Amino acid sequence: MKKERVVVGMSGGVDSSAAAWLLKEQGYDVIGVTMQIWQEEPDKPREDGCCGLSAVEDARKVAEEIGIPHYVMNFRQEFKKSVIDYFIREYVEGRTPNPCIACNRYVKWEALLKRSLEIGADYIATGHYASVERLESGRFSLRTAASSKKDQTYALYNLTQEQLKRTLMPLGRYTKEEVRAMAERLGLLVADKPDSQDICFIPDGDYGAYIKSHMPGKICPGNFVLTDGTVVGQHKGIIHYTVGQRKKLGLSMGHPVFVLEIRPGTNEVVIGTDEEAKAYCVKAEGLHFMSVPDLEGKKRVWAKIRYNHKGGWCMAEKTGADELLLTFEEPVRGATPGQAAVLYEDGLVLGGGTIVR
Repeated sequence: MKKERVVVGMSGGVDSSAAAWLLKEQGYDVIGVTMQIWQEEPDKPREDGCCGLSAVEDARKVAEEIGIPHYVMNFRQEFKKSVIDYFIREYVEGRTPNPCIACNRYVKWEALLKRSLEIGADYIATGHYASVERLESGRFSLRTAASSKKDQTYALYNLTQEQLKRTLMPLGRYTKEEVRAMAERLGLLVADKPDSQDICFIPDGDYGAYIKSHMPGKICPGNFVLTDGTVVGQHKGIIHYTVGQRKKLGLSMGHPVFVLEIRPGTNEVVIGTDEEAKAYCVKAEGLHFMSVPDLEGKKRVWAKIRYNHKGGWCMAEKTGADELLLTFEEPVRGATPGQAAVLYEDGLVLGGGTIVR
C-alpha cells in the first residue's frame, strides 16, 4: 500500500524537526520543505530568524539526520504581498497587525498547501502546538494544545476547512519540555536551539525604523491628546504606538497613562487613565468561523484579544453580517484594532475576527 505523503514546513527549529520525525515514525512519506521568504537587501531577516539563512542549513541537517528529503521553496512574492505590505499598511492606518496570523493563513497554508498538492502530497504539517480535530458535524476545528503556555491556536484561527482537512499537527499533545527531551533523545542538533522571537523579517526588531524606511516622508510627529482634545505632548509618529501601551510614551503626567486610540486622520495619539483603558465591549469584523459555519444568537464563550492574553468569558453576538460584539464579564485592557479576537468553546476554536474597537 502506498504511503500517504506529507510535506513538513521545517523552520530549522526543534518543533518542526520533532514533527517531521514523529510523522516519519507514524509511517508517512515525509518531505521536508523550508520556505524562502526573505527578501532582497535591505529586507533580509536575521540569520537566526524562523525562515532565515541559518534555518535552511539547520533544517537540511535535521532532514539528513532523520532520513527524509529536504527542499527549499521560494515564497518571497507571497510573503511580501500578504505579510510585509499588509504589516506596513496596517501600522500606517493606525492599527496593530499580527503578521504571524497573515503568514499562517496566506503563506504557510494557502501557498505551501497549493505547492505541496502539486507535487503529489496528501497533507502538509507543521510544528505548531495545536491539534486538528474532525467533529461529529463533519467540520474540522483546532483543539488547544496540551500546554496552555505554548498553545498556538490563536494565530491559526482563520484557517479554512479545506486547509484543516489537509493538515497534520503532531505536537498538539506534547509540551515544549517533552519535545525538547524527545529531540535530545534522538540526538537532533537543534534540541537546545532557542525559539525564534520577534518579527522574522525585521533584522534588528526596530519595526518603526523598518516602516519609515519603506514610507519615507510619510511618518511625522504629532500630538498626544486627552479624550477632550487637550494637547499634552508630542509623539514621534503613530506607527510607534499601540492601543493599550503604557511604557515608552515619554510623558510625565504624575500618574500612569495608556494609549486609548490612534487617529491617523489627525495624526493624534489619545491617552488616558487605567480606568479609561479598560472596556467591557469589543467589536470585531472580518469574521471567520471554524467549529461552526456561523454564530447564531448569543453564546457564552471564552475569548482572547491578543496572543498572550490569558482570555476571559464573554457573551458573543453577531450584530451585523460581518460584525461581532463581545461583552466581557470582566473588563479587558488593550483591545487593539488590528489584532484578532478569537473565540473558544470546549477547548475548540469556534472562530474569530479582527478587532475594530
